[in-house]
Amino acid sequence: MSFSTLGLSEDLVRAVSDHGYTEPTPIQREAIPAVLAGGDLLGGAQTGTGKTAAFVLPILQRLALDDAPLRRRAQPRVLIVVPTRELAAQVEESVRTYGKYTGLRSVAIFGGVNINPQIQRLSRGVDLVIATPGRLLDHLQQRTIDLSQIATLVLDEADRMLDMGFIHDIRRILSVLPKNRQNLLFSATFSDDIRKLATGLLKDPKTIQVAARNAAAANVSHKVYPVTRDRKRDLLAHLIKERQWFQVLVFTRTKHGANRLAEQLCRDGIPSLAIHGNKSQSARTRALAEFKSGELQVLVATDIAARGLDIVELPHVVNYDLPHVPEDYVHRIGRTGRAGSDGEASSLMAPDERKLVADIERLIRQSLPKEVIPGFDQGGPERRPQNNPFASERRPARHPASGAAPQRPEPRRNAAGANGGARARHYAPKGRSRGR
Repeated sequence: MSFSTLGLSEDLVRAVSDHGYTEPTPIQREAIPAVLAGGDLLGGAQTGTGKTAAFVLPILQRLALDDAPLRRRAQPRVLIVVPTRELAAQVEESVRTYGKYTGLRSVAIFGGVNINPQIQRLSRGVDLVIATPGRLLDHLQQRTIDLSQIATLVLDEADRMLDMGFIHDIRRILSVLPKNRQNLLFSATFSDDIRKLATGLLKDPKTIQVAARNAAAANVSHKVYPVTRDRKRDLLAHLIKERQWFQVLVFTRTKHGANRLAEQLCRDGIPSLAIHGNKSQSARTRALAEFKSGELQVLVATDIAARGLDIVELPHVVNYDLPHVPEDYVHRIGRTGRAGSDGEASSLMAPDERKLVADIERLIRQSLPKEVIPGFDQGGPERRPQNNPFASERRPARHPASGAAPQRPEPRRNAAGANGGARARHYAPKGRSRGR
C-alpha cells in the first residue's frame, strides 16, 4: 500500500516522498482514511509509529480542499493541543514539512518564550495552531486568538496531558470551541481516565489501536546493569566510553540530578547537556538541536523529555534513575527503536530499585536481562555520599545552558566548543550515521 492509495493528494504524497517515506505505517493506514471521512477518532499507538503524520496528513488534505475564500480567513481552522513545548515545535515542523506544497499556514504557541512574536504571527492569519494548554489560555485571556472557526480539534499525547494535570485547562479550552467540529484524540495508552475523557468528547468515534496497551517496542533490546548507587555515574561513563555509545539520551528523576550528572560527565570528557523544565526555552532548543545533529554526545533529561522528542535513529536510552511509575519506562524507551530502527534501552539498577525493575517487567510482560560489569556490581558495601559533596573542592562555574562545568576534556576524538561547554564535533565512528 502507498500513500496515494489512501486518498491523499499529489502534493501531499510528493512531500511525504521528499521526506523519505514511501509506505504508510499501520496507524497511518487506518487513521488517514478515517480522518478524511470527517468523523471522530480515538487512536492508540505507542510513540515512534508515525502517529503525527497519521493525523497531520489528512488534516492538511481537508484544509487544502476548502474553498479559496475560506483559506483567506485569519482565524485558524485546526487546533492541535499537545503537552510539551518540544512536541508543539515538532508537530508544527511536521505540518510545515508535509504541507510545503499546499500554501497552508501554521504556528506553534507555547510558553517559555516571548509571546509577542506569536501574537504577530496569529494576527497575520494561520490555518493551523499547535499549542500547549497554558500558553493557549494566555492567548485566550489576552484575546489574541480567535477559536470560533475551529473545525478540527486534535488532543495529542492525551494520556500525558492528564498525567501532567492539564485536565482543567483542557476543559476550559473545550468550552470556547464550536460545538460542531471533528475531534481526534490520540494516546499511547487507553487508561480509564482516557476513556472517560473520550466518552465526553468524541461522538461515535472510530477506535484504532495498533499496539498492545503499555507494550514496549519490539525492536528495542533491554539491559539492566546492577550497580551500587554511588558508582552509577562511573558505570555510565564507563559504558559510554568503552562501548563507544553516541547520541545517548539519559533520564534522571530530578532537575538537580540532571544538571549534576551533565556536569560530571563533562568532567569525564563526555560532552553533555541537561534539558528539563527549569531551562529556558532557548537553552532547551539549543541543546536538542546539538543533540539531534550529533554535535552533543549525551543529553540528560527529566521525564519532560520522555514524550515528544523526535530523534531519528536514536540508538541509546539510559535510565540513570529507574522511574517510580512503570508506564514511564515504556514512554522513555519509546525515544529509541523508532520507525523500524533498532534501539537499546539500558537501566542502571541500584539495590533499592530492584522492585521498580520487577514492576516494569510485570507491566511489559517480559524479563529484563541483567549484566554485571566487574568492579561496579553490588558485591561490596555501598559508600555513603558526604553531606556536602563539594566541601573539599571549589564548585566549578556552570555551562550557561546545561549547568555543566566548562572544563575541556582531554583531547581524544572530542573538540571543545567556543562557548566554554564541552562539545563533540566529529566523534562518530567511521561508517555510522550520527542521526539527521
